[in-house]
Amino acid sequence: MTATPTILVTGGTGTLGSHVVPLLRQAGHTVRVLTRNARPAGDGVEYVTGDLLKDEGTDAAVAGVGTVLHLAGGPKGDDEATRNLVRAAQRAGVRHLVYISVIGADRIPLGYFRAKLDAERAVAESGLPWTTLRAAQFHDLALKVARSMAKLPVVPAPGGLLWQPVDAREVAARLVELALGEPAGQVPDLTGPKLYGLAELAQGYLKAQGKSRMKLPVRMPGKVGRAYRAGENLTLEGAAVGERTWEDFLAEQVGAQRAA
Repeated sequence: MTATPTILVTGGTGTLGSHVVPLLRQAGHTVRVLTRNARPAGDGVEYVTGDLLKDEGTDAAVAGVGTVLHLAGGPKGDDEATRNLVRAAQRAGVRHLVYISVIGADRIPLGYFRAKLDAERAVAESGLPWTTLRAAQFHDLALKVARSMAKLPVVPAPGGLLWQPVDAREVAARLVELALGEPAGQVPDLTGPKLYGLAELAQGYLKAQGKSRMKLPVRMPGKVGRAYRAGENLTLEGAAVGERTWEDFLAEQVGAQRAA
């Protein structure tokens, strides 16, 4: 019986990776995780210490790997980190490179989005078989933003700025499906089932906590504000749509807090 090639997951200990790795293990695959902090192997998961941005440990991470799920990301440098990974994957003869990007990567005039777009291009132009999925912001990020906004005496309500947050577990399931399938290039975006203003997200969080705040309408200035008001961070047609809503996610979070 032929052994199944190891699958490398970058960012395997993060929000998304923590869902992806168990799903790959349940599917019977050996998983390697590239991480900046050393960890002992266990439960079919091997950890390789390295840093993509510094290009440290990259070759060791991809050695003998058939598929790479590139989930690692940060506030800046995703383009350079991805280029380092691509070069190592080319040398190793990786057969499938799967990348998670963000909706609006080609439309929002912010450095984070531009780096994501450059990373997408590095993957697509690598000569390797590839798949890229763009997803909306995760509920986990929406929760972080909502918590910050809820600390203010008045909740700012940027006019025309909408999110369509998606559950990270649904993104993870889709990525695993893509990774175990044939390379598919750019696949349909994945969004959450509902649109929310940022103030709505904060108010939903406050309501779940039994609290409330007044809203203060504000206007985002410049090119970024115009892009968001035009919905450039959204995919309203042709996307795959998740099922779990922001309200579902909040109910789970509140239930977990009470149980603790």
